[in-house]
Amino acid sequence: MRAENLPATTTVDRLAPDVSVVIPCLNEAQTIERCVQSVLAVFEEHGIRGEVIVADNGSTDGSPELAEQAGARVVREPRRGYGSAYLAGFGAARGDRIVMADADLTYDFAEIPRFLEKIDQGAELVIGNRMANIQPGAMPWLHRYVGNPVLTGILNLFFKTGVDDAHCGMRALRRDVLPRLDLRTTGMEFASEMVIRAAKEELEIAQLPIEYHPREGESKLSTWRDGWRHLRFLLVHSPTYLFLLPGALLTLVGSLVLLTVLARVNVFGRQWDVHAMIAGAMLTIVGTQVLALGLCARAYGVYVLGEADALFERWRSRFRLEHGLLAGAILFTTGLVVGGVIVGKWIQRGGGELSEARLGLLGATLVIVGIQVFFSSFLLSILGLRRSA
Repeated sequence: MRAENLPATTTVDRLAPDVSVVIPCLNEAQTIERCVQSVLAVFEEHGIRGEVIVADNGSTDGSPELAEQAGARVVREPRRGYGSAYLAGFGAARGDRIVMADADLTYDFAEIPRFLEKIDQGAELVIGNRMANIQPGAMPWLHRYVGNPVLTGILNLFFKTGVDDAHCGMRALRRDVLPRLDLRTTGMEFASEMVIRAAKEELEIAQLPIEYHPREGESKLSTWRDGWRHLRFLLVHSPTYLFLLPGALLTLVGSLVLLTVLARVNVFGRQWDVHAMIAGAMLTIVGTQVLALGLCARAYGVYVLGEADALFERWRSRFRLEHGLLAGAILFTTGLVVGGVIVGKWIQRGGGELSEARLGLLGATLVIVGIQVFFSSFLLSILGLRRSA
């Protein structure tokens, strides 16, 4: 019998698999045997030379032993977390193509050939899309109509991925793209990280409609905790939406309030005074600081993490450290001049009571913003030292 016709569980197959199916497992004794057997049946039916890797995440119910008896290779990862299990499984995978699926029978392993076909057609990452084929009782309404659509929508807004179901657990990818993805997260946000990193690396992403079945066994998903972890991850990896846009909005609104008070413009038939100016000064100062943090975050992504950022590169090519230092110095000096004018008026009036709250707020705001711009420019330059070294 020729090697290509041998059953999927033979020694030859285990030495040289073409496909690795990685299944994370935490106390899935109720289903893990059937999962492994289903995958091996698909291998045999379609003549796939493959391996089943069960990444056990500290099970205490005998799941690893059951998986091994069913024909899987078990990798034990004591560090808890969905991402931790997958990272261990990926590290052990030997196939050129990797298929991911959960151990709770929510996904049909008969779909594996369709995922592999997409990879063979040129896709580097294939993501299942469950949203049009969810069986009754398979997904809580909060996840189906709120959590998944909202988080997927935010992900697409921030990273322009075009993915319809960013949290589907059945996926396939080429093993040679793993170094480019550089996956690191250990929790449920691992699903979002994979999509984000694929988009940033401009990988060819394909989608595949699949069915989603009711799970068997206890769910490991925590709605609010894991939802927050996904949202937090999206925000942390998008400095534009976390820092730059809010910072720009705060600065703009604050500056407009300051100018409105100084110009004594009537707003809705009323003239704003010192209290409105205090609010404007606060918004301007906070906004400037948030903007600076956003620029530093994008610089860190480009200089340290090696991310491609065309907008930041254009900005960097036009502005240098000296431009920031000059802008900060001008703002700081203008604030000092305003302060000098106040002192001059105070001396002129014999050192008595002085009512120059508007000018005082303006001068203080300019001094503070000038200092922020000046030293933030130095910080941006420090982050860029790694690039020029």
